[in-house]
This record gives sequence, C-alpha cells and structure tokens, in this order.
Amino acid sequence: MALKGGSFLTEQGNPKDIFINEEFTEEQKMIGDMVRDFCVQEIQEPLKKNGYELEASKHQAEIVALLEKAAGLGLCGVAISEEYGGIDLDFNTGLIFSEMISLGFSFATTIGAHTSIGSLPIVYYGTEAQKAKYLPGVASAKLKASYCLTEPTAGSDANSGKTKCVLNEAGTHYLMNGQKMWITNGGFADIFIVFAKIDNDDKLTAFIVEKEFGGITLGAEEKKLGIKGSSTVQVFFENTPIPVENLLGEREGGFAMALNILNTGRIKLAAGTNGGSKFAIDQAISYAKERKQFDTPIVEFGAMQHKLGEMASRVFCVDAGIWRIGRNIDLKTEEFIATGKSKQEAKLEAIREYAIECAILKVKGSENIDFAVDETLQIFGGMGYSAETGIEMAYRDARITRIYEGTNEINRMLSVAELTKRALKTKEIDLMGEAKNVQSRVIKSVFSGSKSGAAEEARIVQAIKDVFMFISGAAGKKLGKKMVDEQEIVMNLADLLADAFICDSAYLKVRKLENTSADKEKVDVQRKMMQVYLYEALERSRKTALDAITSYATGTEKKMAKFVVGKLLKSYDINAKELRRDVVKYMIKENGYAF
Repeated sequence: MALKGGSFLTEQGNPKDIFINEEFTEEQKMIGDMVRDFCVQEIQEPLKKNGYELEASKHQAEIVALLEKAAGLGLCGVAISEEYGGIDLDFNTGLIFSEMISLGFSFATTIGAHTSIGSLPIVYYGTEAQKAKYLPGVASAKLKASYCLTEPTAGSDANSGKTKCVLNEAGTHYLMNGQKMWITNGGFADIFIVFAKIDNDDKLTAFIVEKEFGGITLGAEEKKLGIKGSSTVQVFFENTPIPVENLLGEREGGFAMALNILNTGRIKLAAGTNGGSKFAIDQAISYAKERKQFDTPIVEFGAMQHKLGEMASRVFCVDAGIWRIGRNIDLKTEEFIATGKSKQEAKLEAIREYAIECAILKVKGSENIDFAVDETLQIFGGMGYSAETGIEMAYRDARITRIYEGTNEINRMLSVAELTKRALKTKEIDLMGEAKNVQSRVIKSVFSGSKSGAAEEARIVQAIKDVFMFISGAAGKKLGKKMVDEQEIVMNLADLLADAFICDSAYLKVRKLENTSADKEKVDVQRKMMQVYLYEALERSRKTALDAITSYATGTEKKMAKFVVGKLLKSYDINAKELRRDVVKYMIKENGYAF
C-alpha cells in the first residue's frame, strides 16, 4: 500500500516500498527504447542536417507528419484504452514515454499536448459516445488535439475567463464567443478542448469543439523564444455552434477538470525535463572529453567536474521522486478500483492524491533542466552559443518549462496550500501530532553529537522536514489568516517542503539500492550523488529558513527560532568536491549519465 499524498512529511518511508527505475520490466525498457529510437531517427538526425531549424510557421506539414508517424507506433494513444485504439499504458510507463519523448526537442510539446491535455479530458470525463467518436481519431492522429484554457486576462486565475456560451432557441447548440491564447497545436488542431462559462455561471464548463463546426479563426503563429517547432496560436470563437452533446463532464465542472489534468501534466513535465537534463549531461560529457585546452581534455578540470557532478546529483535525486510517485499513483489507482470506482475515476483520484508531490516535481524538474542546459552551454563555451551544436536551441526551449503547467510560483504556493488544507480542513495529514514530535527532536538535537553514514543522512532528511514543520507552525500561529498574503514566506516554506520530499526520496532509493543491487561500484556513485544533494539541500534550507524567520519574527522570538534552526540543521561533514569528482569519473567511463 502506498503512503497517502503529502504524508512523506509525517511518516517514515520504507526503502522496500519505494519504486526505483532500476526495477523497470523488460517491456517498459522496450517502450523507452522505441520512443528514444523514434526521436533520434526521425527528429535529431534530420535536424542536425538542416542546422536545427524546425519552425511551426514554416514546417507545419513536417510537424503533422511526425505526429502521424508517432501514431503509427502507438505513441499518440499512450493513455487511451485499447477499445478506442490506444495502448493504455499504466501511469509509471507513461512517465517513461514522457522522459524519452523529451529527446524529440520541441516536438515533445506537440505530442505532449496531443496525448495529455488535448485528449485526457475526454479519456477521464467523456461519455461513452464522446469517447467512441473522438478517441480513435486521436490515437491514430487523424484528429489532432488541442486545449484552450488561457485567455488574455485569465492565466493562473483561469476561472476568471471571459469566453461565454449561450444555448440557442432550439436548445440544440451552444453558441460560443471568446478568445483563447497560447494554444499549443492550435495551428493544425481538428478538435479543441475549450473552457467557457455558460450564461452567468460562476465556474467554467468544458466543451469538445471541432474546427469543422465553424466560427473559429486562428491567429498567426506566435514568435517565441523557444519551442519554435511547436505550433502556438490564438484561437477566436465567434458564434461557434457546439452541439449540446459536446458538453464535456458536468456543467461548471470545467475548473476542477482543468486542475486535475494539470496535476497529471506536472509530473509528466518533470519526467520530460529530467530526460532533457540527462541528454544535456550526455552532450556535455561527450564534448568535454574531446575539447582540449592546455593539452588537457577539459573534462579533467575541476571546474568542469563541479558542473557535471552537480547536474548529475540533482537529476538523480529528482528521478527518485518521479518514479516513486508514478508507481504510487498506479498503486492508489488499484486501491480505488477495489473500492468500486471506475478505472477513470480511480486514476483521477489517484493523481489528485499526489497533487502536492506533482507540484514539487514540476518545480524541481523544470529548474533542473534550466540549470543543466545553462551549464552545458557554458561547458561548450562559444560553440554552445552557436546554432551549429543545437545547445542554444535547448537553452531557449528549456525556459518555457518553468511557465507552463502552472508557473513555478503558482506550484510552490499550491504545494503548501494543499498540504495545509489536508492538515487543517480534511484532517488527512496529522501535522499537529507530528509537531509535538518535532519539539522532542529539537531538545534531543541540543545534546546529540555528530553521526556518520546512513544515520547522518537520515538525520538530515528528518531535520529538513522538522524545520518545515517548525517554521510553518510558528509563522502560521503568528500571522493567522494573513499568512496567505505573505507569499514570500509561503515560497520559503514551499522550498523547504520540496527539498524535504526530494531528499527523502533519494535517501530511500539509495537505501534500497544498497540492499538489492549487485553493482556495488555503481551504488557507491549513486550514494555519492545523494550525499551531494543532501549537502546542498542542507545549506539551501538553512538560508531559506532564516529568510522566513526574519520575515515574521522579531526580538526574542527571532533569536529562539534561529537557535532551533541552527540546532536542527547542523553541518554535514563531507567533502562534496571529491564526491562530485568521483561521480564524474564514473560518467566519463560510462560515456554519459548512466543511472
């Protein structure tokens, strides 16, 4: 049985219960290899020949052809059941698809929108008639799918959208009027999942809108910083007639639908960004081994090894969280099905269960890839800035990941808000009870000495959790309902919460590897990556905690809070420089990220 979402903060995980990517089945590995081969053969190699130019405004036919080729391999129906022409992968295997399709550069956004936000609303909320009518076309890519939520005045506050629908006199069609923007695949989509308000409703309703219905005008392709190979347009609706049977889900259920689909997209984005980060590491190592300065390959320089080792440790630890939660979603799905829920209801409930972790992983994954491509470009130097190598394209493409699927700021605040709701409102997580345990651990920390090995690593993981508990409790007591307006403090708490989850996941993964893997050399390197992350997370958490304390506390209260944090977040006595170098030596031998 999987732990409840958010309970990593209050319950001790067991290494044997955490799923790790070393446990992939042969079938899962084959699916990953198939997607990787498709990306290399159909996208990477052709793009190298034409200078990495693929723009939606110039190459729409080529992009559509790629989508149809992917459909021929079953890749457009990864979340669609077999009865409608899909292959219906379990959630964790779907994350393998998300990781590997990232090797297709901006095409990953195209197929990602088609297989996720463009079709999942029908998969999860559609009637049997709607599924039968649309899903076979989506799976075969005969119907290209898109998703219309954002408006010029409604971004993160999606429910404030102005697009309206009214029922015609005959009662047969809704007439839609409004404008949507930043619509991925909009330039060639056949169907749009559109969110609008009916009459004077307070909340959004979702509709399946066919381009052939008429009354739809497309704007020009947006000129973007990156993901230029992805179609992005504005879509205008003018008295667009929508059959009443194309209302999707329940009336005014659109906002909840959008949030649930975003939870799915967030963890998928994390898998994709980690896949991109691994690719960046591979490129950086390959180049650094060949590039010589002062008659020495630059990969042998300490400055380069610091970059590579840091990149690898971040990716490895976020990976631990991704596959842990992906498998937990599958386990929760099985639990909910056993209670009598339909498969679609069970999947939605399972994904909602881990909304906190999905938000954390989206933030960490997207910030990982920004860091990885930036450092890779730096390792390439001037060649990285040139379009010839494709690194500058990756640099530009990566930037969007911190914005879509909800900005990282929104996701940070969401993770804390969702945890607070489950603790105070629904009572699903016993934060109050755990707070009493924190007090006893603080007292023990005053008198305890330093430890070593796994005990020290466990101490650090628990300490970051405890600091989150301590500051959230103290700040909440001091500020009360005003806490929601102190976004800087909420963001501090979100960063503490995120590092607590990632450290916990990485620690459990390494403990499991030490008990199950025969490759002791590799496990030793994996442990070193975990240790580097814990070392960095400890330092980040100390600064983050002090920033929060100085934002809400004064006088004696501030002094006492700083004392507590200092006792909990004691220094971690390792040589992070040597650990990074050992990690890089292993990756040099393996010719890339090999974990």
